[in-house]
Amino acid sequence: MIVIATHNRDKEKELRAVLRDFPLEVKSLDHFPEIGDIEETGLTLMENAKIKAETVQKITQLPSLGDDTGLEVDALNGAPGVYSSRFAGEDVTYEKNVKKLLYKLVSVPIEKRTARFRTVIYYTDGKRELYSEGEIKGIITEKQIGKNGFGYDPVFYIPEVKKTMAELSPEEKNKLSHRGQAMRKLRKLLLDIIP
Repeated sequence: MIVIATHNRDKEKELRAVLRDFPLEVKSLDHFPEIGDIEETGLTLMENAKIKAETVQKITQLPSLGDDTGLEVDALNGAPGVYSSRFAGEDVTYEKNVKKLLYKLVSVPIEKRTARFRTVIYYTDGKRELYSEGEIKGIITEKQIGKNGFGYDPVFYIPEVKKTMAELSPEEKNKLSHRGQAMRKLRKLLLDIIP
């Protein structure tokens, strides 16, 4: 058994898609109601992913994986970065974060709105530790486009496919995305250590 250390259903769904035929049963924090929100006190994506995985592993005594994702916008000196999920404050909606981002970039021309999504996924079973990373580059649009995905997906345009993340099907997104890349890399590492 392996536990995904998140309460975010959207994130869990994407990670589960890559672990669909994984040889271990995959549980989420929904199966452990005693585990509340895990405070992300790290200053990097790696630190936050590690905090989540280690916290859940200590409580459940089961192998756990935590992830953290950041949107890094060049015109904002890499912000929101590690604070992406709470860019507009604590307990905010995806919509409020997107609105704040678009407001901050209102006077920035499209060619200077370059950005990247980065994900770090960290695994621990109490003895071994593994991690992987994924990244995708894009441009922040001037308005929201597309209905799929979540978070900043409607404003993250991928030049190679000429679509925002929110215009991609879940399958297309998992093939291209930062989280999909990181999870596929970690899956390979895990298959090497599973007896």
